[in-house]
Amino acid sequence: MYRLAIDDLEAGYGAVKALHGVSLEVRQGETVALLGTNGNGKSTLMKCIMGLLKPSGGSIVLEKDGERVELTGKSTHEIVALGVAMVPEGRRLFPKLSVRENLLLGAYRRGARGVIEHNLALCHEAFPVLQERSAQLAGSMSGGQQQMLAIARAIMSAPRLLLVDEPSVGLSPVLVKQMVDTIAAL
Repeated sequence: MYRLAIDDLEAGYGAVKALHGVSLEVRQGETVALLGTNGNGKSTLMKCIMGLLKPSGGSIVLEKDGERVELTGKSTHEIVALGVAMVPEGRRLFPKLSVRENLLLGAYRRGARGVIEHNLALCHEAFPVLQERSAQLAGSMSGGQQQMLAIARAIMSAPRLLLVDEPSVGLSPVLVKQMVDTIAAL
């Protein structure tokens, strides 16, 4: 059993409060979408979950196989080690590394190292273009291909919880549908 519970979360940037009493729950197997216009706190919430931004109030608890772990105050590295991965807005790839090298960097988490070949096969099945272009530099790919690579790199960490921030930015409507369908299938 895997569950994320956010209760009464408050966070912001200096005097600007982006999150006011946010509560939500994500259970194993669920797909949850946060919708809203720019500036509504979606990215801020994800940054809090990943330990990139310290909340000013509330709690973020991960239940993993019966164990409750408070994520607030944990480092991003510790949170990733618990099986949480994030595809950040803007993709944040290593543009001068190949597709394969970017994918392998996603598998640095100890829990992912034993399943690298399995996860590579999963990524190649979900995004066949990544296998075809495994030697290509990530920075020379189209925006849609880079988004596929960013998602696949997160999958390489063998996450139990995958956060995807702005998966459709800069993509054509056809690619948006493909991306949403692939994320749902994963």
